Amino acid sequence: MGALPKAARGLAAKTPRRRILARCVGALTFTLACYAVMTALVLWAELRQAPTLPDLMVSALPYVPWIDRVNYLAWLVAVVPILAAFFALEPERWARCVVALGLLCLARGVCIALTGFGPPNPLNAGPGLEGTDFLSAYLSLLSPAGLFFGNAPHVYLSKDMFFSGHTSTSFLVLLYVWHRPPLRWAALGAHLAMVAAVALAHRHYAIDIVAAYAFAFALFAMREWQPRAPGPRAAVARRAGPIGPIPEPSSGRSGA
Repeated sequence: MGALPKAARGLAAKTPRRRILARCVGALTFTLACYAVMTALVLWAELRQAPTLPDLMVSALPYVPWIDRVNYLAWLVAVVPILAAFFALEPERWARCVVALGLLCLARGVCIALTGFGPPNPLNAGPGLEGTDFLSAYLSLLSPAGLFFGNAPHVYLSKDMFFSGHTSTSFLVLLYVWHRPPLRWAALGAHLAMVAAVALAHRHYAIDIVAAYAFAFALFAMREWQPRAPGPRAAVARRAGPIGPIPEPSSGRSGA
């Protein structure tokens, strides 16, 4: 008789875990689909002409070729382990973070498609889609081997400027893990490294980096921001009229 309640408890414990796992798989699938849409929009933007703009940051900082070569691999090494640790600690919040990363990809793809910026350093930019068909470049950028370990981004992407993906994604992850100090400091270090990498690789204009903070923080705020409960002062302020506090109604009758 005692085995049935124990089995029921075991099944009840497994059900939330399965639900959380399904949510995490769904979040990851959503974000990969968003990345695929963003990549298509970015490659479409490569087909048009776009001007190179004057930029104080690019003109002031040296171009470091080896940082440019390992730019995408650096993101993989710096950010993905933090996401893995976050998943182990808080899978449900991790799923929300991953969905937010997907939405950030969509926003970035739309921005790049709307307005074309040329490469900050045309001498070190790749040829884009010249001599390559759209589908081959697209599949190469969707492949982890081509994206992180090959040369696909440096060959096919030269106009994916506004806004910085390295900056925005690493900052968004930092916001999501901020409440966990060990992960917070690791994420902060990864984020600063990503900002330095895109700056020294001349992969972005300064405005791309600045805008990345605005997009990432706005998205985080829309999804996660919780207003604080009103304190005693707020309650008093709500009761105050234009010329002072509104008096409480009297419980008794006024005497003659």
